[in-house]
Amino acid sequence: MEYGVESELYQDLSRLITLGVKEGWAADGELAGPRYRRSLLVTPCAESFFFSVTAVLLDSTDNSQNNPEGSFRGGYHLHPYGEFNLIVPLNKGAALAGPNGWCYGGWTVPAPGSHHFPEVKGGAVISLTFLPAGRIALDVKPPQL
Repeated sequence: MEYGVESELYQDLSRLITLGVKEGWAADGELAGPRYRRSLLVTPCAESFFFSVTAVLLDSTDNSQNNPEGSFRGGYHLHPYGEFNLIVPLNKGAALAGPNGWCYGGWTVPAPGSHHFPEVKGGAVISLTFLPAGRIALDVKPPQL
């Protein structure tokens, strides 16, 4: 894969966003305590090809949600135009749920109109999220089972 986990692009972006989280300027806004944080890094503009860029940290360690595999689920949301996610595991075996199953590092690309709980297992993951036009709907309700 041209931009997979072994690529220079993936390695550079992973290193930089991990450094940003460690330095406290990326994924610094708590959503549900220190294990679920987010921050907007870039608003949609011509220089970003009208994508927003958001850093999200999710950590399943010692969570009390009682999900299968000890996973942690964040807030349910919808992507009107889809999203691109660079997935950076911070712990060996950490993974983020994507449209094709668990992603242990690399990229996920949920389709336009997709909706989900962001879900992580096996420790901490950073998602560097690119949203077309910055569009995300946080006021949607999950389907009732």
